[in-house]
Amino acid sequence: RLSALVYPDVPREHLRIGYDLLNFYFIVDEYTDIENAAVTKEMVDIVIDALHNPHKTRPEGECILGEMARQFWARAIQTASLPSQRHFLETSTAYLRAVVFEALDREQGHTRSIEDYLKLRRGTIGVKSCLSVYELEMGLPDEVFYHPVIVELADCIIEMSLIDNDMVSYNREQATGDENHNLITAIMLELSLDRSGALAWAARYHAEVQKRFIDGIAKVPSWGPSVDVQVKEYLDKIATWPRGNNCWGYESQRYFGTRGPEIQQTRLVPLLPKVSSKTTSAVAKVNIADLSKMYTIVPRDQQSGRLRMSLFPSQMSVK
Repeated sequence: RLSALVYPDVPREHLRIGYDLLNFYFIVDEYTDIENAAVTKEMVDIVIDALHNPHKTRPEGECILGEMARQFWARAIQTASLPSQRHFLETSTAYLRAVVFEALDREQGHTRSIEDYLKLRRGTIGVKSCLSVYELEMGLPDEVFYHPVIVELADCIIEMSLIDNDMVSYNREQATGDENHNLITAIMLELSLDRSGALAWAARYHAEVQKRFIDGIAKVPSWGPSVDVQVKEYLDKIATWPRGNNCWGYESQRYFGTRGPEIQQTRLVPLLPKVSSKTTSAVAKVNIADLSKMYTIVPRDQQSGRLRMSLFPSQMSVK
């Protein structure tokens, strides 16, 4: 469903690539989110090697992520343009390297400032490499892809996506004790705000980034008629990502269980109780099915509060 929302206009074969990529990234998250930095680095090195050597047989007994990455990329390069292949390998490697730093922060219990957190989160969100799917059928030259205006526009898409994601995932993460790698936590600690105040700050920042993207469109230079057509198509397509990602946050059961549509309307989020690490295994901690049940079994008078949130494109309201 997420693939259909964020890649609505790509050819069928590239929709399949986008689908496989997103599924793979979710699995990478599930594997690395519960590991220390050393083990995470081992996994990341395996995946990077597999992506750069898709025709090399993976060693017996290796982490399954290696073979998954190899099969994904071996299929993708059959229809991907050469520039898009280079761009994906570069951006996916940056994402994977960032995941190691996230694991190190988690291992050390380190919470970053807003600025430092955003620098890391732009990598761990993984969106930049996902945007490569839009250019698989194109031949965007490097002078376009790396032009400061195009880079800034893509960065705005990444920024809006990480804000949206951290807002919808915060409740789940604070319940499982994984909230340190979340913008809402960084805002609360640095600015001494409560949860509602931090959500409101994030919503205002989202609006600023959205405006920066819209204003930036007018600054796109021309590279000639044939290239300009591709640039317009690419920018139109990446602009669909934040909206598709936001809708999926409510439609899926990853963050709000079965109450996503209700929360999308009311903007009221019952705060989940903490999951005790003493009684919950690492596997169970990342199982959203368990968390979705908590919405229905926790009495209202035992809830520690309610968050009122309003995501893209509306402003945040606090109650």
